[in-house]
Amino acid sequence: MPLESDLGRRVVSDPLALRALAHPLRLKLCALVGREGSLTAADAARQLGISQALASHHLRQLAKYGFVEHADAGDNRERPWRITAVSHRFQAADGSAEAWESVELLDRYFVEQAAAQLADWQQRRADEDPRWAEHVGVSQSLLYLTLEELVELKQRWDEIVAPLVHRRPLGDARKRPVDAVPVNLTLVAAPLRPTPSGG
Repeated sequence: MPLESDLGRRVVSDPLALRALAHPLRLKLCALVGREGSLTAADAARQLGISQALASHHLRQLAKYGFVEHADAGDNRERPWRITAVSHRFQAADGSAEAWESVELLDRYFVEQAAAQLADWQQRRADEDPRWAEHVGVSQSLLYLTLEELVELKQRWDEIVAPLVHRRPLGDARKRPVDAVPVNLTLVAAPLRPTPSGG
């Protein structure tokens, strides 16, 4: 199955879907549509400073691989788009060099985005509610894990995130408390090279 979805999380393993998403403009479009809840191609084009035709083309490509879909609209003049999942995990299931290249590009993109968003938060932290500062930032751990333990850790992470995804669906501002803000949670798990002593 090229795209498997479970509780708002999406496992993307189809090389064509990976390649379709691994495009800078499409990644920006997905992020923008996700933040807005739903967005027309014209509105997306204005916000990104591109033509409506270009935005429409890339949104259709994202829809072809299940990353966005048409949302309900008040009228039929122009239909807005919405994302189909709020969490993604990328896998090169077929093991091809092309699939791994796309996975690696996506991994780097999301880590870079997380770093940029953290830097932006640090710039404006003094102007925000100080209670957020206690819980925002990086939590780093160096663990010795077996592969099975890493799998269990990632499954537990998904079990924590899934109910929060469903509690406040994107695009439904009525289900969000007034003080709720978008928060990027990016889990990075990277096995390290052994030290010369084997540690």
